[in-house]
Amino acid sequence: MTDAPGDQAELARQFEHVARLDTTGEGPPVADWDPAFTGDLDLVIARDGRWFYQGREMERQRLKKLFASIMRREADGEYYLLTPAEKYRIRVEDAPFIAHSLEVEGEGDARILWFTTNMDDVFALGEAHPLVVRRNTETGEDVPYLLVKRNLEARVERNAFYHLTEIAELKTINGRAHYGVTSQGNFFSLGEAD
Repeated sequence: MTDAPGDQAELARQFEHVARLDTTGEGPPVADWDPAFTGDLDLVIARDGRWFYQGREMERQRLKKLFASIMRREADGEYYLLTPAEKYRIRVEDAPFIAHSLEVEGEGDARILWFTTNMDDVFALGEAHPLVVRRNTETGEDVPYLLVKRNLEARVERNAFYHLTEIAELKTINGRAHYGVTSQGNFFSLGEAD
């Protein structure tokens, strides 16, 4: 890749100007940007949620949050960091974020389930942030994911998933029994009942 930053401090300097493009407090307007592909950036988000640049773990949460704010997953299934003029492909082993905790507010159809991610973002499970469960082809386990933003997902960590199963209820969908949870009036299946 050409013009790749050499270390984490240089990487931070190259992208720090992008944070100033956030005029709404909701992150830079990544959806409005369509730069040409710049190249691959040696940045990897591991399955366990740790971030690595050039093989060294990134410790600075502020830098990881900046990158999370300019990340997008595109139709090709690849993950990119974008600026108005640059587009770098990065590697994500599973999902870019981890939903590590769950808070329950209310009861019944009025209940709202709030997830917190490793980037300190909080999302309410619902139409805008649905939950899907997919089978891991290597382990055979069912793995839940929460849609966060820009086609990016957070894998629901085991403790948060256990919390979900504790409050799960049984409902019939298309003639089949499913265990699942209700949030913001929407039912999300955790899987078919055996």
